[in-house]
Amino acid sequence: MKTPSPTSTKVKHVGLDVHAETIAVAIAEGDAAVSVYGNIPANTHAFDRLHAKLSADGSEVHYVYEAGPTGFWLSRHLAAKGIFIRVVAPSKVPKCSGDRIKTDRRDASHLARLFRSGQLTFIHVPDEADEAMRDLVRTRLRAVEDLRTCRQRIQGFLLRYGRRYDGKSRWTASHLNYLSIQKFDQPGQQIAFEELLNAVKDPVGRIERLTAAIHSQLPHWRRRPLVEALMCLRGFSTLHAVTWVAEIGDFTRFASPTGLMAFIGIIPGESSSGLKRRQSGITKTGNEGCRRAVIEAGWQYILPARVTPHIRKRHLGQPKAVVDIAWKAQVRLCERFQNLVRQRKKTVVAVTAVGRELVGFIWAIAMEVEGKTPPAQVQEILTEALKEKTLPAPAPEAPQPPRDYSLDPDKFFPNAEEEV
Repeated sequence: MKTPSPTSTKVKHVGLDVHAETIAVAIAEGDAAVSVYGNIPANTHAFDRLHAKLSADGSEVHYVYEAGPTGFWLSRHLAAKGIFIRVVAPSKVPKCSGDRIKTDRRDASHLARLFRSGQLTFIHVPDEADEAMRDLVRTRLRAVEDLRTCRQRIQGFLLRYGRRYDGKSRWTASHLNYLSIQKFDQPGQQIAFEELLNAVKDPVGRIERLTAAIHSQLPHWRRRPLVEALMCLRGFSTLHAVTWVAEIGDFTRFASPTGLMAFIGIIPGESSSGLKRRQSGITKTGNEGCRRAVIEAGWQYILPARVTPHIRKRHLGQPKAVVDIAWKAQVRLCERFQNLVRQRKKTVVAVTAVGRELVGFIWAIAMEVEGKTPPAQVQEILTEALKEKTLPAPAPEAPQPPRDYSLDPDKFFPNAEEEV
């Protein structure tokens, strides 16, 4: 009796339109037309029954749905059971400009059709610990925005009554003292102003508590080595490094630094047609927190390259390759800023350009920490820097014995006692 030959496993591509209460399901099987399965309740039990029904004939079922306010609970539930699941970026889903009808079933069918043809761009799904740290970072960023809004309301209130602060900088101790002595003729005006001042205290307290929570969670986070490595860069404090690691997640999914630059929206926009090429400002279509952090760090490269005691303290215990990349970033970006200023570029434009190049060094450090060798371009940059002696020389393997210098008694050193 002959053993029957194994048949190829059929694959069903299932598109899901996930909502808070229901999930619309559409199936694309083989070369057949996409069929609409219907709606199921948005819970794990209903989805387990759906998967058991779709895989009853031995087919391999692949699922996809758009990232949205429902989070990643469905992706984690299926991934824990070994089921193929992908989450797609909504902004990357191809759409027809002439389509004016939108329903849950049509969206699910559209996802299933594109999933089968391989035209979808998937996103990185963080684990629960990474998402918890990202929630802290994003909540703190919202608190910073709330504080800015409250301060703007106070400035607008004073401007309506012709009161302007003549000091150098605002929201310092002297400025707060200036606000505390403001008096208005009408009682209603005074009450409104005092309420605006009290509204500033709430976001300030939230920022302090969230900052303390981030620092307390960092020692127990598995991504801590990458955070400390990024802190070797000038201008990258703990909050900036945590923001980048929490928001980006897996740096290895970017094949080049340019892909990472485009992801955070710091590349220039372009609208070219025919022989005309027009470039605009940065796109600002990517991750806002990372873009804000890298531009804030870019302002530190206005000063000349120098390893300050604060930066040197962050270099302790880090691999030599990481420290070399950080020093190369200082030398290159400080010179880059000066060259742009000499070309009469605006300071904000020069800082943005420096921040864009800084992303490349962030990517190189992440590749080094993750165990992947940076590409040949980064290696060539470091090699040239070593030839030009722009990087600090490597420390000797063994300490050299101290040399004995004797002074000539016939010579007079007026500042000898001070030097000793």
